[in-house]
Amino acid sequence: MSASTTMTIRVSPEVKEKLGRLAQDTRRSRSFLAAEAVATFVDRELEIIEGIQHGLADVEARRVVPHEDAMAELVSVIEAAEARKR
Repeated sequence: MSASTTMTIRVSPEVKEKLGRLAQDTRRSRSFLAAEAVATFVDRELEIIEGIQHGLADVEARRVVPHEDAMAELVSVIEAAEARKR
């Protein structure tokens, strides 16, 4: 078993009740489910933040395509696909 630590959080009575129902229905503890939810949330949020930071680094390094150029390319591809359909 991996090491763990204790953390106290506050939730509304409604969330606590729902978590209790979920724990009972899944035969898991509330603690297990809460830890899984927090871990999933933290991983997702970190991915988002890292993506934003990567994007900002690309902007700073000028590794971007201007919006107008990207849209022109997209319109060109769509028009070519429509022409092939005809």
